[in-house]
Amino acid sequence: MEMEEDTVQSEEERPFPYSPQADYFFSMTHEERIDADRRSIYVGNVDYGATADELEMYFNGCGLINRVTIPYNKFTGHPKGFAYIEFSDRDSARTAMSFDETLFRGRIIKVLPKRTNVPGFRTTDRYLRGGWTRGRGFRPSRFYSPFRGCNFIREDGRADPWIDSF
Repeated sequence: MEMEEDTVQSEEERPFPYSPQADYFFSMTHEERIDADRRSIYVGNVDYGATADELEMYFNGCGLINRVTIPYNKFTGHPKGFAYIEFSDRDSARTAMSFDETLFRGRIIKVLPKRTNVPGFRTTDRYLRGGWTRGRGFRPSRFYSPFRGCNFIREDGRADPWIDSF
């Protein structure tokens, strides 16, 4: 019993492995997250060598910056090429929108308002005419046709040859 209590205690003392700001994010309520998203911007086409300090200096004239987040690929450790910047107020985020289509480290960046993720809404679902697919690896049968109701059988009773290409 004592051994089990020791392992539970050591797990609780361990810091969150992904980010030092994760405790702050997960302690926020839903309304606070929405407010933070309204004060944030998305910066696209960021140079892969850019740092959070460089982005903070570039957008410093817009207003006080709370946080700069550059997402990284968890498998390779390389940056994904975009960033999020959270300002202290909404007017600063609106001012930062004027930096859209400007040059940062030799690349033209895209500055947009950060969108708020809707729980339960997935953009990876693809709807086909016959119904939902079965994920990314879904391959329809060779007799599947996007043109339902059309007849692909010749008069001699054979199917058109291009059907076998599926």
